[in-house]
Amino acid sequence: MPDFLVIAAGLAGIAWVNWYFFLAERGAARAAPAAGSPGGRQEVAIIVHGGYSPAVIRTAVGQPVRLVFDRQETSSCSEEVVFPDFGVKRFLPANEKTVIEITPPAAGTYEFMCGMGMLHGRVIAE
Repeated sequence: MPDFLVIAAGLAGIAWVNWYFFLAERGAARAAPAAGSPGGRQEVAIIVHGGYSPAVIRTAVGQPVRLVFDRQETSSCSEEVVFPDFGVKRFLPANEKTVIEITPPAAGTYEFMCGMGMLHGRVIAE
């Protein structure tokens, strides 16, 4: 019986880790027009601390969006953010803000992730 409990606890731990890193939603936000920005540029602040918050950003198609990543940790996993669809790979210094500007060309979902592929987020252009 003790062997069964150890195996069950191990499987539960594996399931939780996979859910936390790959499936858990971290909140959503709609990009808002930046104050005083010409051309309707939108802006969203994203906190990086064990994940991205918000992890889902809704924005308008064809409008520039300014993503301000505020990395509030020193974990090596979160030191880089990658936007494969835009060819963007940027280092995020610990305890600093980093701005990344993208313009979604068409409606759809554009993924972003940490350099290790453990933390995930997405930009949904509507």
